[in-house]
Amino acid sequence: MGGFNTSFGEGFILVGFSDWPQLEIFLFAFILIFYCLTLFSNTTIIALSRLDLRLHTPMYFFLSHLSFLDLCFTTSTVPQLLINLRGFDRTITYGGCVAQLYIYLALGSTECMLLVVMAFDRYVAVCRPLHYMTIMHPCLCHTLAISSWLGGFVNSMIQTSLVMTMPLCGRQLNHFFCEMPVFLKLACEDPGGTEAKMFLARVIVVALPAALILGSYVHIAQAVLKIKSTAGRRKAFGTCGSHLLVVFLFYGSAIYTYLQPIHTYSEKEGKFVALFYTIITPILNPLIYTLRNKDVKGALWKVLRRGRDLG
Repeated sequence: MGGFNTSFGEGFILVGFSDWPQLEIFLFAFILIFYCLTLFSNTTIIALSRLDLRLHTPMYFFLSHLSFLDLCFTTSTVPQLLINLRGFDRTITYGGCVAQLYIYLALGSTECMLLVVMAFDRYVAVCRPLHYMTIMHPCLCHTLAISSWLGGFVNSMIQTSLVMTMPLCGRQLNHFFCEMPVFLKLACEDPGGTEAKMFLARVIVVALPAALILGSYVHIAQAVLKIKSTAGRRKAFGTCGSHLLVVFLFYGSAIYTYLQPIHTYSEKEGKFVALFYTIITPILNPLIYTLRNKDVKGALWKVLRRGRDLG
């Protein structure tokens, strides 16, 4: 347990992108711009879903939860990364690292579950349109949203607890934040098959929801193909296509990071994949939904016109 006690007392050093010093200034500017855009775009989605009565539907209720999740998700790592890139301080305390790991895992797990809920919402909208408002009652919507958040935080508590029982050898984390696979790389040994237990938990949280979403979209595709109206078919494909694109971007990177054996995980590649799902995906989500959705665009123009008239 010597390595574990050392880490507890002295904290960790986040290597970040110091392997590529020539990239650091470019990455700092790029990430800062994207972070500001992420904050603005996701806050806009949340505000529009509150302000416009036409957006007071289950779909936009879940979309505002997704936007809030993305705000928290990116904020859990980006400020630390920006400090790291300026080279001011590459260390993080043991407690700070555990907190970051727990929060990041909790938010990621919650997003996995929320995307399943959103797929279920689309399934009901397309396959049971006449009963949509009866099934997707506000009470059920709130229950599904709360369950996603609770499930995410419980899963993170289990996995973080398992990681913290493993003795760690060394203080250098070859990453820009405290991520699970990098911790596992630092483990001296694997007492009691901890890694196997954690892998099973990751399969339940990542692979199972992905399978459920794919299953729901098979049913959705079958229902859409039966729609005789071209306009109706186009509208169904439009709203479902946006969600499917978000799912593909999120789960693609999550499966790469969390469902490959730890001995094949590349820390260098992992850093750039992590950049994608901590910086790029949170800004793409609102853009994908906004650009492909007439209701959101209509609500945005309405708010802008109102602001201009008041000005």
